[in-house]
Amino acid sequence: MLGKDIGIDLGTANVVIYVRGRGVVLDEPSVVAIDSFSKRVLAVGEEARRMVGRTPGNIVAIRPLRDGVIADFDITEAMLNHFIKKIGIKGFMARPRILICTPTNITSVEQKAIREAAQRCGAREVFLEEEPKVAAVGAGMDIFQPYGNMVVDMGGGTTDVAVLSMGDIVTASSIKMAGDKCDLAIMKYIKEKYKLLIGERTAEDIKIQIGTVFPGSRTDSIDIRGRDMVSGLPQTVTITSEEVCTALQEIAQAIVLASKSVLERTPPELSADIIDHGIMLTGGGAQLHGLDRLLAEELKVPVMIAEQPMACVAIGTGLMLENLDKSPQNRRKKKIFS
Repeated sequence: MLGKDIGIDLGTANVVIYVRGRGVVLDEPSVVAIDSFSKRVLAVGEEARRMVGRTPGNIVAIRPLRDGVIADFDITEAMLNHFIKKIGIKGFMARPRILICTPTNITSVEQKAIREAAQRCGAREVFLEEEPKVAAVGAGMDIFQPYGNMVVDMGGGTTDVAVLSMGDIVTASSIKMAGDKCDLAIMKYIKEKYKLLIGERTAEDIKIQIGTVFPGSRTDSIDIRGRDMVSGLPQTVTITSEEVCTALQEIAQAIVLASKSVLERTPPELSADIIDHGIMLTGGGAQLHGLDRLLAEELKVPVMIAEQPMACVAIGTGLMLENLDKSPQNRRKKKIFS
């Protein structure tokens, strides 16, 4: 079949790919393992993620996307190539149209880098769409009506907050406080309090298993292992949910402030709609325990978590791809991006 349409959520933590007519076909970590001497790609995705922090000196597991944008162009291209081959769509006759999601505030240079990476992977046409808009569509919000919808999309590298109406963004904010920063905050807290060094994967496990950002909402604990900074030997300590809440306080407040600033810049009529419809939480960060309660309490607006928060952007790209030819806005984009 000539030119299948592909939607890509090119996330800092995960790459999710949607193929028109097939649904979500790939969801893998945005990690590439390379040989630091020969620069040869050794593994991509889940296989490479398993190597993080566990490789010999010459093998480096790196994440080519940082804060929602391309940090290493060549490796991003290699990663995209690998994933597109893996889903079995690339071939002599198959030059797909690709829709890629980006954070709201990326520069034209960063947009160009994303577009070029996709074109070099064999795309016939490339469309870029703002992530919160696509996430809102994927979460089932009807953003094309003349009333206000608000979405908070917390990914790995960025948290995007947007108010949408008539199919476009009215006000938006994008901050580099998201899942990755939560992991780093947990690592920093444990290093300072317990003089214990832990890796990113351990920090992520702590965040998922006992983490919360709403004080008093969780009373779990977990034993973690790391390297004692004083003795240099392996050590085990017990961490509680309350401690994780303290570690994540700064990031949680940054997300609350970004949401408040977007609401403050929203026209009054749309603000009234948001009180009626509530705020939709999407992205992997939506699963962070207590975030919905914290936002609801601070913003005085109902907050809901999307049914499949991790897949919202990919589902949204699929729905937008299916309506690509019908939308006059996208017909204009076709002339710009092709």
